[in-house]
Amino acid sequence: MDYPWHFLLMTGIYIIAGIFHFIKPTAYLRIMPRYLPQHKRLVYLSGAAELVLGIALLFEETKAFAIYGIILMLLIFLLVHFYMLSSKKAGAGVPVWALILRLPLQFVLIWWAYFYL
Repeated sequence: MDYPWHFLLMTGIYIIAGIFHFIKPTAYLRIMPRYLPQHKRLVYLSGAAELVLGIALLFEETKAFAIYGIILMLLIFLLVHFYMLSSKKAGAGVPVWALILRLPLQFVLIWWAYFYL
């Protein structure tokens, strides 16, 4: 398959992000909404999802499934973004302006994935 560089960039972003859930789980644990159960398990599951979906993008047979999975995952991750805006502690030291900017960025990422269907 001959994918454009921007598709490979997107693929790499999800694979690397997924790997970091396993390398630095504490960073993700800090931003987990308190109302969700089993934080550590969810961090590892979301990392595995990003990793598997990122790899699945590279195969024509699983590409569409991966794109829909990424879109769903990004919509679910909006919970974390809104939670981080809910208080200074939940924001994990990230400036409020950056947290606000992440919300529309999430929709750009959704469009970016959808673009390849």
